[in-house]
Amino acid sequence: MIYISEEESADLVTHDLAYEAVQQALAAAASEHCGVFPAVLGRSIVPTNTFSIKSGWSNNLTGVKVGSFWSGNPARGLPRHNSTIMLLDQETGRLRAVIEAGQVNAFRTAAADAVAADLLAPKQARTLAIFGAGNQARYEVAALARIRPIDTVLVVARPSTGREAFVDLINGMGQIARAVPAEDAVRAADIVVTATPSREPLFDAAWVGPGTHLVSMGSDAPGKHELPSDLLPKARLFCDLPSQSTQIGDFQHSRELIEAGTLKVTPIGDVIEKRAPGRRTDEEITVFDSSGISLQDLYMADALIQAKARRDAKG
Repeated sequence: MIYISEEESADLVTHDLAYEAVQQALAAAASEHCGVFPAVLGRSIVPTNTFSIKSGWSNNLTGVKVGSFWSGNPARGLPRHNSTIMLLDQETGRLRAVIEAGQVNAFRTAAADAVAADLLAPKQARTLAIFGAGNQARYEVAALARIRPIDTVLVVARPSTGREAFVDLINGMGQIARAVPAEDAVRAADIVVTATPSREPLFDAAWVGPGTHLVSMGSDAPGKHELPSDLLPKARLFCDLPSQSTQIGDFQHSRELIEAGTLKVTPIGDVIEKRAPGRRTDEEITVFDSSGISLQDLYMADALIQAKARRDAKG
C-alpha cells in the first residue's frame, strides 16, 4: 500500500499538477466512463465539527475522499480543514493508497475554478473580486492569475487581522489588492469568486455587468447560498456535476427551474471535450458552480502517486 503524508503531498503538489489532473477529472465526469456517488455529510459530537465523504470511480480509479472542518483546530495550531484520499485496488477492493491531502485539497479546488475560467472568463480579465479572506482565497487568486492577466484583486470580507494579512499576502504575490465594499467589487470585476460559508446571497444581481464570469466555490452543503438566484436567468450556467450541484451546490436554490428545463446547466466537462461552447460573446455573463466532486480527488491522488514515483526514481 502507498502512503503519502500531509507534508509529502504538500511538497509534491503544484498548480500545474493540479490543473492537469482536475481538467482530466472534469472531462471524465461528463463522460459515460465514470461514476460519482452522492456526498455524505456528517459531524462529530461537536456540531461545528463537520465532514463530508465523496466517492466515485473511473476506468482505472476507485476511491473515497474524507474532508473535515474542525472549528477549534486553530487554537491547537492546526488548520481547520483536513482531507484524506483513499484509493482502492480495482481488482481486489483492498487499499491501494492513503494520501493526506489538506493542502492538496486547496490546490484541487482552485484548479477546478481555473479550468472553468479558462473556458468561460474574458480573455483579458484583469480585475478579480473575491468574497472571503480565508485559507482557500489565496489559492483561488494564484490559480486564476496563471490563466488570466489578473493585476487587481478586490477583497470583500469583514474587517479583521486575517483580512489585512490576506491583502498584504496578495500584494506580495504581484497583484494590487485592497479591501472594498461588495458593490464596488462586483461592479468593477471581470471575475467574481465567492469563497465563503454564506447561507444567503452575498451581493445584488443588478451589480453584475455584461461579460462577467462568476464562481460559487463555497456552496458545498445544503443551505449554503452565495449567488443571487435572480442572476441565473440572465447568465449561462455551468458546473462540475449537475446532479451534485443541484443538491449541495449553489444551484440547489434553483433546482426546480433546472429540473423543469427552464434553466439549462452545462457540465464543464462538455466544454473541455468541445461538445458544448464556452464563452461565446464578450457580453454574456457566465456562472460556474464549483461544488467539488470526488473524481477531482481521485485524479489528484493518482497524479501525486506518479509525481512521487518520478521523484523517487531520480533518487
